Amino acid sequence: MRRLVGLLRDLMPALLIGPLLALVPTSADAATVRLGGITVRLRPGTSQVVTADRTTGHHARVRLWSLRDGRWTVVAATADGRIGYGGLSRPAQRHQGDGTTPTGTFDLTFAFGTHARKPGWRMPFHRIRTGDYWVGDNSSAHYNRLRTKAQGGFRWWLPQSDDDASEHLIHYRSQYEYAFATSFNARQVRERGFAIFLHVNGRGATAGCVSAPRSFLRLLYRRLSAQRRPVIAIGS
Repeated sequence: MRRLVGLLRDLMPALLIGPLLALVPTSADAATVRLGGITVRLRPGTSQVVTADRTTGHHARVRLWSLRDGRWTVVAATADGRIGYGGLSRPAQRHQGDGTTPTGTFDLTFAFGTHARKPGWRMPFHRIRTGDYWVGDNSSAHYNRLRTKAQGGFRWWLPQSDDDASEHLIHYRSQYEYAFATSFNARQVRERGFAIFLHVNGRGATAGCVSAPRSFLRLLYRRLSAQRRPVIAIGS
């Protein structure tokens, strides 16, 4: 059965629209499940999961899973996912600027992007404005938070070459056309890293985020719902 599912996956296009039955049925009450070889720590009420499974180098297989009638199924998948140029790292061992993608399970907290909100999007949404930054300034009380230049409280003027530089979101129009924030480092541990997102592919590896083709992110925008407590689980 495993070989058959693997063969079918290879023969299908990168984006799979028809649901594919998960190999191991899982109860909705389970705290931890294995989906596509990735350990997922579920939140109460979670019925949507995105998994990012590193394959080789900075490449990854990214899948969207849905829980229906007590069984997890794959709704969509792509083999053209990306992770950080530094590979994977455990969150507690990660250091700001090391280019690694943290492993584990994180909430998908809200969507953000360059477009106006559209009917049918069911996640909290923020449209990127010119003054929006994701704070990377370790001396700021707003570290690893979305903040505007007008609000202040961080050194937005630092050049990107500075270790404490923040991320000016509008500079990444292509990657952040469609994106999701995660709960990585929600406790704002200094030097652990910031701005770990799920976003549209760029030219190569990310600096620590998970990325996928634009079409896959557009699908997530249509499918993910805050009421279903979506999470992303990253591993290999």
